[in-house]
Amino acid sequence: MSSLPPCPKCHSEFTYEDGSQYICPECAHEWSATAGAEAAEEGGRVYRDATGAILQDGDTVTVIKDLKLKGSGGTIKQGTKVKNIRLVDSDHDIDCKIDGFGAMSLKTEFVKKV
Repeated sequence: MSSLPPCPKCHSEFTYEDGSQYICPECAHEWSATAGAEAAEEGGRVYRDATGAILQDGDTVTVIKDLKLKGSGGTIKQGTKVKNIRLVDSDHDIDCKIDGFGAMSLKTEFVKKV
């Protein structure tokens, strides 16, 4: 039996292959078999936005839904552009500065690459 890679989103070991895609039955995350091989070759993690586009340091993204900020009571509105992002390996994948809000961290599932 061949060894399939664990899910990059939830790290489940119960992934299965469907054609050229890997699928996680626990979180329903899908990714291509070639994307996992590219990440393994680079030795790094592949960051994808809400639509599946690959993100890189320095990209510009747009927030896809209103995000309430904890502590300050503000809200980052849908459509807010975030320039020059930095990808980090933590709970929130993106470190950035947003005009009017300052430095903060965002999750890749709430942004779309411009």
